Amino acid sequence: MEEMLERKTILELKSRFFDLISTGRLSFSEVLLQMVTVLKELLRADEIDLYRCEEWKQGMFLEATTREEANEGLAGTFPECLVSNVTAGSQAFIKYPETLNQYDLLLVVAANEKLKGMFAIEMSKTSLERFSDRFLNELTAECTVFTEKIHSLAETMEEEKRYKQLFRVTKKFHSTMDMDAVLGEIISTLKEVYPTFTYYLMLSHDHKGYGGLPVKDLEYDSENQTAMQSYVSGQIQFEDLVVDKNSIMYAPLKGRQGVYGVLQVIAPNSLVFPQNEVEFIKLLANTAGSALENAKLYEQSRKLIADLQLINETSHQLNTSLRLTDTMKFICSQIIKSFNAREVGFIMLAEESGDYTVLHGSTSFFFSNEASNYILKIARQIRQDMEPLFIGDIDSDFEDGYFRSVMCVPMVQSGELKGIALVMHEEPYHFAFDTFKLLQSLIHHSTLAFTNSMLREELEKMVVTDHLTKLYSRGYLDDKMNLSMLEDAQGTFILIDIDNFKSVNDQYGHQVGDEVLIQLARQIAKNIRGTDIGARWGGEELAIYLPGAPLEIGVMIAKRLVDKVEQHTNPNVTISCGVSTWIRGQEDTTKTVFKRADQALYKAKGSGKNKVVVQNENQFDFTSTQK
Repeated sequence: MEEMLERKTILELKSRFFDLISTGRLSFSEVLLQMVTVLKELLRADEIDLYRCEEWKQGMFLEATTREEANEGLAGTFPECLVSNVTAGSQAFIKYPETLNQYDLLLVVAANEKLKGMFAIEMSKTSLERFSDRFLNELTAECTVFTEKIHSLAETMEEEKRYKQLFRVTKKFHSTMDMDAVLGEIISTLKEVYPTFTYYLMLSHDHKGYGGLPVKDLEYDSENQTAMQSYVSGQIQFEDLVVDKNSIMYAPLKGRQGVYGVLQVIAPNSLVFPQNEVEFIKLLANTAGSALENAKLYEQSRKLIADLQLINETSHQLNTSLRLTDTMKFICSQIIKSFNAREVGFIMLAEESGDYTVLHGSTSFFFSNEASNYILKIARQIRQDMEPLFIGDIDSDFEDGYFRSVMCVPMVQSGELKGIALVMHEEPYHFAFDTFKLLQSLIHHSTLAFTNSMLREELEKMVVTDHLTKLYSRGYLDDKMNLSMLEDAQGTFILIDIDNFKSVNDQYGHQVGDEVLIQLARQIAKNIRGTDIGARWGGEELAIYLPGAPLEIGVMIAKRLVDKVEQHTNPNVTISCGVSTWIRGQEDTTKTVFKRADQALYKAKGSGKNKVVVQNENQFDFTSTQK
């Protein structure tokens, strides 16, 4: 009779368990709760606790209970009575366990002589004694089969969920070429799957924050040898920290062409990293490595395209007929934009002396006094080594140095050092080495064009420059004056003649006469603006044209020249000046302006010399008399 009741109880248990599985609407935790509730009802037990053995945490953990409040008394331990029971192949149940005396019956869940968990039951002695050993063995077997099926089903569903996430992540990886987005997706996926784990991305390349992601530098001299071993070997590595009770997995972010970093995953409160998680993390790391490689290759291709565009645009610009200053401005702006540079300068070096000339178009810093310290020291090293310079931090070499990152490329033509291209930024290690190589290529291809432009402008200047005085030629002055009379509102013309110049030639010789002309030309160059035009008019006559200047300015400059020449020429000579002006609205030409100035000069020469005379509408104004 008792045997029939026990068999009926087993059948009822199996039926109720089958109903739990067949519904398909309950979650994993709800199924376990219903299972222990069914078991409690059929056994007429007081309370039942279901513990699961988690080997990687080296302990038993409560999965389900019929109690209102969970009992965590066994967490983190392996009861010896269970281990010995399994290893000895004893009965599948334990009555009145000595080491767990709070319970009356233990149903040991085991498979392949390996402890999986237990049902810990509190019940009255009367209820327990009515069950035979055969019944308890069969009951334990049924509970073991059910729990293993439930766990297997849960693991299958969890695995399906993970691989769906992996598929989703993979799609997202292949839909973006942004490295920040790829790295962010790795971390968000791990947080979703393993919310209790800690993660770090240990990257092998320079990074600048990546939007607050947990990124670490992966350095070759790092103390973390396990991470470096994973990076170098391209294999997963493990590290178990007994003191911290953590287990760490290092998964290389590996692509086809190399390893781009290491994913560090820290499992807390674990002495051994859970093996069932390793494969998923490995697949995620491999997928991420391929995505990072694609993103990196995409960034490199974009940079190569940008570099080619820079070289193409620069070459096109250099092949145009723009002035050297305009070309310099264009190249400097291109370097600032493409290299994110702060200052760019093109400096021409004198062949023998230590002098230098900053080309117009360079950034303003190179025309300041502070720039000379950088230019002289760097130029000295370039002269010595004849090699490009790539300095990540020059702070130690310069007192109060503001600029830290420096790239300098010599401009060499036909084996001769012509100058240097100097690019600087205030942040140390600002420029990448690829940028330095691009700058070398850019300067190498540009030096010939720079040299040709300078020679062309020098030749153009020689054409319009008087060989002796280095002032402009009369033809150049005529052209500029004609242009000024079209564009400006007014202008002033000064005609200058050296008094008694024939006697200087007769007394000292023509070489001294030439030297006097040169001295006069220097005084003219010193006393006029950069926009004014000093020219040799013919013989001992020189001229000055002041575009946009009123008559008063012209008279002031002429009087100043009369004084300076008398004081600073050797042998001492004097000059006479005729001044004329034009104003828009009057019917004037260059010829009439020249004629009035020539008449004024004739009047100055005939009335004592060493003076300034102005003719305005047939009226002479003597503004300076003979000393």
